[in-house]
Amino acid sequence: MVEQVRAGTSTDTDADTSAGGAPEEAPWWARRRGRVLAVLAAVTAALLAFHRAVPNAGLRLGSSLEAFLPWLGLVAVPLLVLALLRRSVLALVALLLPVAAWTYLFGGLFLPAAEAGSYDLLVVQHNVSDKNEDPAGTARSLAAAGPDLIALEELVPPAVAVYEKTLAAEYPYHAVRGTVGLWSKHPLTGTRPVDIRPRGIAEGWSRGLRTVVDTPHGDVAAYVAHLPSIRFRATGLASSARDESAVLLGRALAAEKTDAVILLGDLNGTVDDRGLTPLTSRLNVAERGFALSFPTALPLARIDQVMARSATVAHIRTLPATGSDHLPVAAGITGLGTGSAG
Repeated sequence: MVEQVRAGTSTDTDADTSAGGAPEEAPWWARRRGRVLAVLAAVTAALLAFHRAVPNAGLRLGSSLEAFLPWLGLVAVPLLVLALLRRSVLALVALLLPVAAWTYLFGGLFLPAAEAGSYDLLVVQHNVSDKNEDPAGTARSLAAAGPDLIALEELVPPAVAVYEKTLAAEYPYHAVRGTVGLWSKHPLTGTRPVDIRPRGIAEGWSRGLRTVVDTPHGDVAAYVAHLPSIRFRATGLASSARDESAVLLGRALAAEKTDAVILLGDLNGTVDDRGLTPLTSRLNVAERGFALSFPTALPLARIDQVMARSATVAHIRTLPATGSDHLPVAAGITGLGTGSAG
């Protein structure tokens, strides 16, 4: 009788196994595998999408993050590898969040640019470095790109004469104020310095100019600026002087009466950095192109900028290295004379 019961029990178990098989697994969203990876993916997406919510007081973590914001997308690569190794569907689905956020923010920069001949103006921006040992070669390299305007920063007295002589044939019009200058194929008028000197910096510090370029598409107010440097320290990002200078430049731009404006300069910040909001809130930034410009040996960020008002910076790209620690950038400007503004 006991044997029959045991046999019956065994038979019942076999029947359950054959009917139901192994115990059912929990739904994919309820499995523990990959939860940590999924959380990391969600945090990465949140930092990308809501980077302006990161506090900037004290350590200036917000600006520090925004200085290298595009690189945050690389976090998705090791997360993807780990998700595949863990065979976690949850983590793989969560990785769609940072991918979507990064694509929304930066994907458009990879779209094809317009044909070079379709630009109203081609401009070049370059911090030539006050330690540049070959200013003549630098000038020839920049002119080879065929721009209408060439903006230079960190000009020092011995080198200014070299740039003037080398560029004179193709760029008969130029203006230099302090350590910044503009060379142009078109006439310049109304040139004056722009005071962007933060508090506590000596009187001789002059890094801004404004002039009006008489282009075939009408007058354009061109600003050339070199904002103060920033430093990453143990106490956080030191950017207060840069931020103050950006505010002063923003006020000058707001007071500009000429409709079309182009700003060229080493702004020591990316267009995502909230420290440049006084500028990016008033001017259009490049629609296409990454053009990472600093440092030359391993470009990590574009701190050399071209922005515009009542015009569009259709595309920006880097040019070959010169004797500077910055790469030059060239930008195509469209929409001049149409009254377009973004």
